[in-house]
Formats: sequence, structure tokens, C-alpha cells
Amino acid sequence: MKSPSHLAAAPHDADARSLADLPPSKSQLKRDMQALQDLGEQLAALPAHRIDVLDAPDPLRQALREMQRIRSHEGRRRHAQYIGKLMRKIDPAPLRQALADATGESREAVARMHALEDWRTRLLQDDAALTAFLHDHPHADALSLRQLVRAARAEQAAGKPPRQYRALYQHLKTFLDPSDHDPDKS
Repeated sequence: MKSPSHLAAAPHDADARSLADLPPSKSQLKRDMQALQDLGEQLAALPAHRIDVLDAPDPLRQALREMQRIRSHEGRRRHAQYIGKLMRKIDPAPLRQALADATGESREAVARMHALEDWRTRLLQDDAALTAFLHDHPHADALSLRQLVRAARAEQAAGKPPRQYRALYQHLKTFLDPSDHDPDKS
């Protein structure tokens, strides 16, 4: 007696080809698209000068800047889908790295931040540090740097809020990390 066709042993196609040859599942594709949308929303939250220097096609940079202007929840959701669609055409790895650098999550960004804080501390403690900084960075404006250092020292001595202390950090940042310098704020 013949066995029914549904009980007959079928050749094991899955054994013949590896799992790597299978296309991604529909659920995996949706997760990947959602991850790109989330990355796009995080990139859109960056300051405009950071978006302008991203290594991305111009339509994507424009879409990211446009996302900052949209206030409607549904409009933002649809625009995030559009950004995700644009991002499917490019490699997201450089954008992830740029986001990590911008948010201070990468080791290099943390090291730059520590170097900036170290210079600020040295400048506030000793006048010789100012000479060393100007020697290392001859393009720095010595007068404005001296004024900021004096103002930050006076501010600390008076126990005032650290406005000049922060301004000194931002000023140093323009020399030690030129990619963060926003020419529109100068």
C-alpha cells in the first residue's frame, strides 16, 4: 500500500541550503526599518550644524532638518518613515558613528571632552598653562582667551554661577575640536 502523499518523506531542502541563504523574515525587515527610523529621529535631534556635516546625501540632511520643524505627532511619525526610507539606500554605520561622537558615547568623544576639561582646569590654575596652550595652538586668539580665563577665575572667586567657566570650555572646544564649531554662532 502506498503512503499518502502528505505523509511521504519530503527531501530536506533546509538541509541542502544553509540558513544564510534564506532571505530575512518579514518581521526582521520591519525591525530593521524601525531601527533606521529611530536612528533618523535621533539624528534629527542633533543641532543643525551637526546635521550639516553628516556624511549623508543632501535629501537626507534636508529631511533631518525638516523633522526639527514638524510639531504634529502624526506628521513626525510619517516624516520618520520617510527618513527611514531614505536611510535604506545608504550605509547607516557612519551615521551611527557620527551620532555616537555627537552625543559623547564614543571613546574618542569622551577622550576629547576630558582633554578639554583638563585644559580648562590647567588654564584656571596657572598662567603658564595659557602660554603652553597658545604655543600648541598658535591660531588661538590670545586676548579673548586671557579675558575668558580672568573672568572665569573672578567668577569662581565670587562664587557666582559658572557662566564664564562654561564659555571658556566652549571657546577651547573651537580649537581642540573644530568639527563642533558652529560658524553661525561666531
